[in-house]
Amino acid sequence: MKARFRRKNQRMNTSAHTTNTSTTVITNARVIDPYSGLDNIADVGVQGARIVHLGAIPHDWLSSTQIDQTIDAKGLWLLPGLVDLCARVKEPGLEHEGMLASELRAAVAGGVTSLVCPPDTDPVLDESGLVEMLRHRADQLNLAQLFPLGALTKGLMGETLTEMGALTQAGCVGFGQAEVCLTDTHVLQRALTYASTFGYGVHLHPQDPYLSRGVAASGPLALRMGLSSVPVASETIAIETILALMRSSGARVHLSRLSSAQGVALVRRGKEEGLPLTCDVSMNSLHLSEVDMGYFDSRARLIPPLRQARDRDALRDALASGVIDALVSDHNPVAGDMKVLPFAQAEPGASGVELLLSLTLKWILEMDLAVVDGLRVVTATPGGILSQGVGVGASAQPKLGRLAVGGAADFCLFDPHEVWSVNAQSLISQGKHTPFDFEMNGSAMTGRVKSTWVQGRRVYARA
Repeated sequence: MKARFRRKNQRMNTSAHTTNTSTTVITNARVIDPYSGLDNIADVGVQGARIVHLGAIPHDWLSSTQIDQTIDAKGLWLLPGLVDLCARVKEPGLEHEGMLASELRAAVAGGVTSLVCPPDTDPVLDESGLVEMLRHRADQLNLAQLFPLGALTKGLMGETLTEMGALTQAGCVGFGQAEVCLTDTHVLQRALTYASTFGYGVHLHPQDPYLSRGVAASGPLALRMGLSSVPVASETIAIETILALMRSSGARVHLSRLSSAQGVALVRRGKEEGLPLTCDVSMNSLHLSEVDMGYFDSRARLIPPLRQARDRDALRDALASGVIDALVSDHNPVAGDMKVLPFAQAEPGASGVELLLSLTLKWILEMDLAVVDGLRVVTATPGGILSQGVGVGASAQPKLGRLAVGGAADFCLFDPHEVWSVNAQSLISQGKHTPFDFEMNGSAMTGRVKSTWVQGRRVYARA
């Protein structure tokens, strides 16, 4: 399988993209940049792939420059392109659940211009040729920018470390095991030590390999429903182990998708200790709890499982205070026939990249946060985390998740007042299942992306 995939890579046309030389002026937008704190009505000038003016545009530039298009964005927000640290694109190998093209189109429809994909594709991203092939295909689509995580161990088998140097050169921004737990802590220690030596980041989903075998969070509800359960200890044991190994190795670790109040407490302690630790939470865990499983609704069959309301509330507070650094979509499209099964047999996962910005706004309003501060969790902060990986071995790190003169023109126009219903028809993703489906929860979504630019190109526009 891997050999066939490499041969396809060698046959593909590797010609460079046509240079973008168009000039666009966007006027009257509410320009919000959490990195700099900017939140004003302003104009934005884009030339080629770069932002050339941010604020009042000089009249002499307007009169001396051929403007290809002018867009009046009155009533809209202009935001940095979102950075999603956990979104599966299902290629290679799982095209029946999601094609690279459909999932990257879904990303830009949600205002996401940079996304990190885990390595659990088929074949696993454990060889440089596979990574190069995936990045090449993503580049050819001219949609969102794709940043792969490489497998920490070959085949995700937890036995032999991958060639991290070669994978980094091929374009990996870090390494991880996706949902596959490392049962051998000696292997994990070696991996973290090696990664620390060369400055690589490691993304780990904290779960104990044995305690995480259930399908619902431990508690009275799972007991009444007769569902096998996952205790909070599954998360806390894993976090304690990771923190201990970080102390001995000095590795930089990003914990993916915290789900419990006790997990938050451990992360807070690790950060206070000064460990190079970052973490994120999924929008599912931020807004939902175990009661949203309803009567065994498989759209709420997720990893990590939805926990109690007190856990959800602790996650919301931790994200607002900065203990949790970023919010992710945990986009994981699932084929329809794998969801229309009894809850315990249904494949876990849900589509979500198109909903990330709308659900971020919902959290901001419910927590009574300043918009410019709240949006940091999907722009500047994850952008900084991702840039650390992209910048390994480079003289200058890219400025992801921010607006800056001279920086990449990656941004979206967002209507914060538009109300819409989430359903199979409104989703671009090949996966049509989400616990935020209007049919499931009866709540409409507020706020929707109107258009998205990547490298100065408008890659998505909705009438």
